[in-house]
Amino acid sequence: MLQNIDRSQPYFLGLLRAVSALVLFSYGTQKILHFPAAQSVPPVGSLSWVAGMLELVLGFCVLIGFKTRYAAFVLSGLMACAYFIGHFPRGFYPAQNGGVASILFCFIFLYIFAAGPGPVSVDAKMKSK
Repeated sequence: MLQNIDRSQPYFLGLLRAVSALVLFSYGTQKILHFPAAQSVPPVGSLSWVAGMLELVLGFCVLIGFKTRYAAFVLSGLMACAYFIGHFPRGFYPAQNGGVASILFCFIFLYIFAAGPGPVSVDAKMKSK
């Protein structure tokens, strides 16, 4: 049984990549495209707007597996900045300062940067040609 899991590991990596990127992409759609409806809209050019654009564009790149390592590296840094700028000043513990998602995204995208996109991705398709 463990051999089957070992053989499917690259596909689970691709699933982790796609699901994580889709969730982050949804934060970008909310900030930039106002979908689903947002309570507040960041002004164009603000730090929150720039973060939303990165979440939208790079989140989509990671979702489809295009230039995945570059996009994941930038998103990992973005999530680290989000934690230290937006959450850490409110307290040390992530469960209390609301920064759990930022920390998890940071390390998931750092892992994707190191591991690559997996076999089901645009990058893998381009590499095989």
